[in-house]
Amino acid sequence: MDDLVPLVDGGSAHDPGSLLRLLGRKPRLLLVDDQPLNIQALYQVFSADYQVFMSTQATQALGLCRDRQPDLLLLDVEMPGMDGYELCRELKRTPDLADIPVIFVTAHQDAEAETRGLEVGAVDFISKPFNAGVVRARVRAQLSLKLQTDLLRRLAFLDGLTGLYNRRHFDERFELEFQRGRRSGAPLSLVLADVDFFKNYNDHYGHLAGDDCLRRVATTLKDCLKRPGDLLSRFGGEEFACVLPETDLAGALAVAMAMEQAVREQQMPHEQSDASPVVTISLGVASVQPHAGLESAQLITTADEQLYRAKAQGRARACAQQL
Repeated sequence: MDDLVPLVDGGSAHDPGSLLRLLGRKPRLLLVDDQPLNIQALYQVFSADYQVFMSTQATQALGLCRDRQPDLLLLDVEMPGMDGYELCRELKRTPDLADIPVIFVTAHQDAEAETRGLEVGAVDFISKPFNAGVVRARVRAQLSLKLQTDLLRRLAFLDGLTGLYNRRHFDERFELEFQRGRRSGAPLSLVLADVDFFKNYNDHYGHLAGDDCLRRVATTLKDCLKRPGDLLSRFGGEEFACVLPETDLAGALAVAMAMEQAVREQQMPHEQSDASPVVTISLGVASVQPHAGLESAQLITTADEQLYRAKAQGRARACAQQL
């Protein structure tokens, strides 16, 4: 048996509809146990309604949590090398993994083991041999709680006008992606976009039309992003920010140019623009391979400098720089 195998792809589920409505897909479960037979038993319980992944090693499971972001972890305690307690402890002290709920499924049945499991951050503790119906119910309950909490958190991170993520979410996610790039060695790029002569637009057409313009630009920019890991947010006022993980300068510049063209093609009249008779955007692009000697703020500063360079060169264009 392989240590890590994706067992089920997405599709319809027979679980309560609330989970599917919140996720728009099957929930992802990660099963971690050094005994393949135990994993297979749990797989039989969840395979019809969940997307199930498995690992027989705690260290490998940690990497999978980073890569796949499971919705819930079913975890054994006793494993060679890193045990389940230490894996749970590591998850809870890692900011972008701390919200993954952990349920221990273990042969331990004493109160001391259960107490220790809850103290390291688990949300539940199930003793083997387990009852399939009980395990299903407990997983469903914990997933419902997590997904509803995630939804509330997401609403707090949304910009009320455009529906994009707001600056607060950008700050958190950008820092996480920067730290992820440090660990993986992958490039990280940032695109800042600004609507050209937007104050003139507001003054001429009115603030309601200005709001409509920003919403339309936001939708257009979002449609230019094709990967689920890319993040578009409202950075402030008429400015937008796009975080592009695992993207080099050439790739980021291509995205920026596509954004500029897409907004121009909307043909929104702008009689008070010195750049074009239609609404346009200027963009600043910066890319870096994050390392220990560089702070994330430097990438924002560089992208901002390139945005002002684009404006100085006549607007309605993109300028880029590699750090």
